[in-house]
Amino acid sequence: MSNESYGLIATFDTSPAIYKAAKKVNEAGYTKFDIYTPFPVHGIEYAMGEKRSFLGGFSLIGGISGFAIGMAIVAFMNFDYPLIIGGKPIFGPIFPFPIFYELTILCAAFGTFFGMFIMNNLPRHNHPVFEYKDFGKSSDDKFMIVIETSDPEFDEGKTKTFLEEIGGTEVTLIDAPEKD
Repeated sequence: MSNESYGLIATFDTSPAIYKAAKKVNEAGYTKFDIYTPFPVHGIEYAMGEKRSFLGGFSLIGGISGFAIGMAIVAFMNFDYPLIIGGKPIFGPIFPFPIFYELTILCAAFGTFFGMFIMNNLPRHNHPVFEYKDFGKSSDDKFMIVIETSDPEFDEGKTKTFLEEIGGTEVTLIDAPEKD
C-alpha cells in the first residue's frame, strides 16, 4: 500500500441528491472533483462548474487542415501536370470538390479523436477509483463524488465532514497507486 491517498469518495442514492451535492461541492470552492453516475444526469456539468470543452477547437483545426491539404494536393497536381481541356482554367475549386470535402471530414474526425485522447489523458489503463471496493455500484444504482487530495481546499477531516453533511454515505479514503 502507498502512504499517499488519491482522494475521498462519497456515495449518494439518487440523481437529485448527487446534483445538489455537486453544486455544494463546487460552491465550497473545490475544483478537483469528479462525479460517477450509472446514467447521464442532465445539467450535472453546470452544477460542477465545468466550462465549455475545447474539443470543438481540435475538430475545427483538423477540418481546416484537411481542407488546406486537399487544396494543396489539387493545386500541385494541376500546376505540375496541367490538363487544359475545353478552355477550362488550370485550377478551379469546382471539379475537385469531393477531394476537399472528404479530406475536411476525415481530418476533422481525426482531430476530434486525437483531441479527445489528449484532453482525457488517455490511454490510462487504470485509475485509483477503480480500487475502491464498491466502485462498481456507480455503474448500477449508486452515485459517487470523488474529491482529490491535490485540490487546494482539501483537508481530510474537514472534507470528510463536509461530504457527510451534504448527504454522502460510505465516505472512504482512496489510496493512490504505487509509483514504480
